[in-house]
Amino acid sequence: MPAAIPSFARVLILAAVLVPTFAVADTPDKKPYRSAKEIIDAAPASAWRDLDPANTLYMQLPAGRVVIELAPGFAPNHVANIKALAQGGFWDGTSIYRSQDNFVVQFGDADADDPAKAKHFPANAKDKLPAEFTRNSEGVAFDKLPDVDGWAPQVGFADGFPVARDPKTSTMWMTHCYGIVGAGRNNDPASSTGAELYVVIGQAPRALDRNLTLVGRVVKGMELLSAIPRGPDPMGFYEKPEQRTPIVSIKLASDVPESERTPLQLLRTDIQAFRDATEARRNRVDDFYQTPAGHIDLCNVPLPTRDPMVKADAGK
Repeated sequence: MPAAIPSFARVLILAAVLVPTFAVADTPDKKPYRSAKEIIDAAPASAWRDLDPANTLYMQLPAGRVVIELAPGFAPNHVANIKALAQGGFWDGTSIYRSQDNFVVQFGDADADDPAKAKHFPANAKDKLPAEFTRNSEGVAFDKLPDVDGWAPQVGFADGFPVARDPKTSTMWMTHCYGIVGAGRNNDPASSTGAELYVVIGQAPRALDRNLTLVGRVVKGMELLSAIPRGPDPMGFYEKPEQRTPIVSIKLASDVPESERTPLQLLRTDIQAFRDATEARRNRVDDFYQTPAGHIDLCNVPLPTRDPMVKADAGK
């Protein structure tokens, strides 16, 4: 014979039977969940911005075109030099000579250290530049994320790029997220010129922030870089020239006829649609997610792009 149920337990059981329960979706003031894609698809035309052809690079590989947006607000000297190198045809015929797993691909003149083989800089390109690891943040519009970051006091977006900020020192810097483009250097902080560039293809190596000059990011064609066969350990530099990926050319979009440019728009980061899409990713409550994260990492916030002539590609 089962033991008698205590009176207080009977009260609780009765309350559970009599008190109705409501699903979250049934709460009157609870708005239906919309996915990030749904939010971005519904964003008005004013939510999108055009790439500036004067600050856009086209890297032509045998497999297709990689589009790079430059960041003159963060690295004005390096960006000016990169433009001069592109207009002088410096990278035409060079290669991607390094592909390190979960880290970067790197490209430029693989013979740069051999005076007999090294390519000469165009006349208007400089061979010495100051390091541009940070910029002054005063007066710079900053779209701050509320999430805690392990690498900086604050993170968010400025000029459409993922950035970190230290309000105590009034400094801001771009972050090593997937697709970010940086300028390779030697031990001397002021030894980069923008001639040797790398693109992050792995988990964000944020420890490199404020240690290298970041000059932009890939906005289209990352699959052409991330799928390149990896080089050997320890750093992914190819041992044989034939293993390298040839670069047909790197040009400024403004130097390419308008009819041959890649039509591309980017979602602005200072609008409500971008904030709402980020929140939808921070707290996913669809049928698949049983436990919303309540947090999002800066480098996990995608920056959507679209072809203005067709329906927006709302990202992943």
